[in-house]
Amino acid sequence: MLKLNYYKNKKVLITGHAGFKGAWLSLALKTLGAKIYGVSKEIKTKPSFYIEIKNIFIKSIFMDIYDYKKLEIIIKRIKPDFIFHLAGQSLVIDSYNEPLNTFKTNTMGTINILNILKELNLKTTAIFITSDKVYDNQNQNKKFVESDKLGINDPYSASKTLAEYAINLYFKTFLKKKSSKIRIGIARAGNVIGGGDWNDNRLIPDCIKSWVKNKKVVIRNKNSTRPWQHVLEPIFGYLIFALNIKKSILNNGQALNFGPMQDQNYKVGEIIKLLSKRWGRGQYNFKKTDDYYESILLSLNIKKAKKIIDWSPVLEVKKTINLTIDWYKCYYFSRKNILTLSKAQIFEYLQIVNKKNEKYKNKKIRSRI
Repeated sequence: MLKLNYYKNKKVLITGHAGFKGAWLSLALKTLGAKIYGVSKEIKTKPSFYIEIKNIFIKSIFMDIYDYKKLEIIIKRIKPDFIFHLAGQSLVIDSYNEPLNTFKTNTMGTINILNILKELNLKTTAIFITSDKVYDNQNQNKKFVESDKLGINDPYSASKTLAEYAINLYFKTFLKKKSSKIRIGIARAGNVIGGGDWNDNRLIPDCIKSWVKNKKVVIRNKNSTRPWQHVLEPIFGYLIFALNIKKSILNNGQALNFGPMQDQNYKVGEIIKLLSKRWGRGQYNFKKTDDYYESILLSLNIKKAKKIIDWSPVLEVKKTINLTIDWYKCYYFSRKNILTLSKAQIFEYLQIVNKKNEKYKNKKIRSRI
């Protein structure tokens, strides 16, 4: 695994920094000593994890990434060493209600960044975070690999699939040239959970928002299987991926899956029981709805990430649930500073990673004796 201290004093631009995953990525980079700049359209939720960490940024800019000229000026001024593009409309249900906005943000926003990078030709490494939902998922009993066919099942997946087509087109046509100073990668992750997510129509936030009011939460599809993982798992995968591309042109333009341990795919009904047990008093009901398309099975093969960048997940589902629920309990019921707890969870995660790496090294040494 590459040394993450390379990020110290590097300028990093994060689009979508005010969102759940963007805020955690920002805090992780802050712990590594990076200079962080953020671009987001708005603070979408209240409460918001971003509000808890807003002072860590060199500068936060609130604008629509569909605004090409303004985005170009920002990137030109910052001259970032790294860009992590997370900004977007991230909910399948909302994509049915607002398809135009979904395509403007997810597809055209991505194309704006690609074209700006092409025109400016700054020496930068950009990771485009898309989704596991780009795969042509017909509820097959398989784990998707990066070479599998991409597909369209709803406005959200369509917007992300089209964004990936654009990324590949720009890479092959413009950014792969010897004259280009830009290196890029595509990161596909599944459902991520963790403290600080208050988005609507997501399992964990829906549970927490109901349970803090001692209400029952209604769950749509208890049989949906998802690759549940803590938000820190793919985030550190993105950071390692970016460094790998920065240091080796061989993996420039690659796409990688970032999912949980291969035996950690749980049904929604199983996850809700674990959540309720850790919370201590969470009540729930199951109510099937056919209003929107929702895949029953979605699982990722992560062997390529292990092979290319030596990344693999370390958290089992129960530990992931514990970290998540403990964060929300601290936020709602404890006087402890939530920023302090969030940093502590990052350091705890890195300790688990280091222990696993040491264990793996010792195992390899013993096998040679």
